Amino acid sequence: MGVTILQPYLVPENKTGSQTIEFLTKNLTALGAVQAGHFLVDCETYMSSIQQMPPKTVHVLHSSEHPASVFSILDNGTKQIPLVADGLFDLLMLKMTPHYTSKKQTKTESKGPRFELGDFLIKLGSVTMSQSFKGILVEVEYRPCILPASCWELIREFLQGFLGSCVPNTIPSYFTNHNRLNEIYQPLDTIQQYLEHFTNYRKQTAPAIGMRQ
Repeated sequence: MGVTILQPYLVPENKTGSQTIEFLTKNLTALGAVQAGHFLVDCETYMSSIQQMPPKTVHVLHSSEHPASVFSILDNGTKQIPLVADGLFDLLMLKMTPHYTSKKQTKTESKGPRFELGDFLIKLGSVTMSQSFKGILVEVEYRPCILPASCWELIREFLQGFLGSCVPNTIPSYFTNHNRLNEIYQPLDTIQQYLEHFTNYRKQTAPAIGMRQ
């Protein structure tokens, strides 16, 4: 895999989420992109019991791009510890219900069509939390490159070409905060970006104007 950047896209006031996905799809196909199936990334969060101090949070994520893997991130409030395991990890979490409780009302997922355009892989995700539409998250992967610092400008130019001015000129803070600019990109980097955006969507007390399915 290459380097992946995630970019939120605000649904226009006069459009629904599905209409916006259709609009972005038309933009991509006009550039020559070809649809190549669909994708899904989901996240379920577990909270430790009140007996555990300090409290801990475990985020468990799945990606259709890596169907044999389960990604988990343990957050103790001051540090995040990532882990990549196989499907048995889901069964392990079920057995740990006396110690960790699933926050079902915050289960979040991003799903939608995926496209191929030359060396780029593009995914248009409708983000929902407990089946309530929260927004649109666009994922772009530049497959020939493995160092974020080497291809950010190219990805930025591509993103701005079909998303417009909502794409910033600076690389997402994930790469600078975690010193990942000059490190070899890993699938876990994509998962951690999704978790950051899912967390931001969860913090929204109400959907923004125009953000409806």
